[in-house]
Amino acid sequence: MTDRTAAIQEGAKKSGVLWLTLDRPRLAWHAWHDGAIYLVTGGEEQRLPGLDALDRVRVTLRSKDNGAKLVDFDAAVSVVDQAASADAVAALAKERLNARDSEHLTERWARESTVLRLTPEP
Repeated sequence: MTDRTAAIQEGAKKSGVLWLTLDRPRLAWHAWHDGAIYLVTGGEEQRLPGLDALDRVRVTLRSKDNGAKLVDFDAAVSVVDQAASADAVAALAKERLNARDSEHLTERWARESTVLRLTPEP
């Protein structure tokens, strides 16, 4: 594992938020699972306009302790088949704080939201 890969993995595991370069820098909560970042957008969830239409996005991870930038990297963007990726969706749901419908969260996401996988590029 390279130092860069280790920094991405460590930063994504330790902090539940990251910055995405979209129409403007956007803060997003996420979960690290199986070597990638998972996040949800749409419906009642965070607004990340245009992310689902991109092939790649610039990601910035910051220190949970002091906010200092840890690493910037490009990530491949892919839409997740929520039924086929139940483990990843469950990991993401576990990180969702203050949901009004925690016990039915994944069902709501399947109806109205898009789950995305951001795979760090070398």
